[in-house]
Amino acid sequence: MKEPSLPGTSLQRACRLLVAFCALHLSATLLYYLAGSALGPPRNPEPPPRRPPPANASQPLSRQTPPTDARPRPRPQPASPSPPLPLSPGPCPEPSPLLVGALRVEFSQPVNLEEVARINPQVKDGGRFAPKDCKALQKVAIIIPFRNREEHLKYWLYYLHPILQRQQLDYGVYVINQDGEEEFNRAKLLNIGFTEALKEYDYDCFVFSDVDLIPMDDRNTYKCYSQPRHLSVSMDKFGFRLPYNQYFGGVSALSKEQFTKINGFPNNYWGWGGEDDDIYNRLVFKGMGISRPDAVIGKCRMIRHSRDRKNEPNPERFDRIAHTRETMGSDGLNSLSYKVLRTDKYPLYTKITVDIGSPNS
Repeated sequence: MKEPSLPGTSLQRACRLLVAFCALHLSATLLYYLAGSALGPPRNPEPPPRRPPPANASQPLSRQTPPTDARPRPRPQPASPSPPLPLSPGPCPEPSPLLVGALRVEFSQPVNLEEVARINPQVKDGGRFAPKDCKALQKVAIIIPFRNREEHLKYWLYYLHPILQRQQLDYGVYVINQDGEEEFNRAKLLNIGFTEALKEYDYDCFVFSDVDLIPMDDRNTYKCYSQPRHLSVSMDKFGFRLPYNQYFGGVSALSKEQFTKINGFPNNYWGWGGEDDDIYNRLVFKGMGISRPDAVIGKCRMIRHSRDRKNEPNPERFDRIAHTRETMGSDGLNSLSYKVLRTDKYPLYTKITVDIGSPNS
């Protein structure tokens, strides 16, 4: 027969089971905690150790003073931008955009050179000018043979300076004044002008102009070309046409190379006439041709005047012209002799007074 259970036995068993379950839960929780500590970082890590200050530092780094043997270095300043270099002007356009074309030329009113200088402020002493906005394509010396033509020179300066500036030339005006009372020698004065101008500036073009000829169109540019240039092709004196095809008088332009190639102009034409035909022959004998503007652009006016004293027609001119080929090698730049007596720099031109000797010297 089964013995009856003691009272409270079931309650004891239940308590034991509860205690065992709590112990098991506590053990599991402890194992989980220990496993997590071994795998993960600590919750409150120690801060990294501070870097020790330098041995010579007695203050915090932010206030550290330099050692006594070291000078503080100045803080570098930002480099200031250098000013831009001025740009050199480009070449002047060709043709000049300043040209106006046909001009009205008259000689009824007197000319005051002080007023001419005032209205041409860019012209420097000695009659020098160069454009500022562009570089001139040529450096031109304008040579005027001269004696006792002051009124004609005033008109020439009045009309030509504005024209030459509009043509944007780097130019100088040289008036070669023959001293004394000997026969006038135009060609020799032109040789002297060529020689003296080159002593002042590196000209590469030479315009030889009578003082009494004024162009009537500023498109007739006073410059040099690939061939010698005859500029006064349509003069009112000749009814605005060439007197003959070989005519090379009045105003002409030759480059430095062209001029030296023909040994310059002849020195032995005393009095009026013949030298321009001799010059034409020299050019032809050296294989050069003559270039000209058309008859409209090449128009020019001559200031009317009587023939100068001591400038009578040269009776020997035709014989000399016939022998140009034989004489051009020995008569010219290589035989030029003269003496400069005085050089005057006026506001609008350079005047060079010279002793050129006599026909028999």
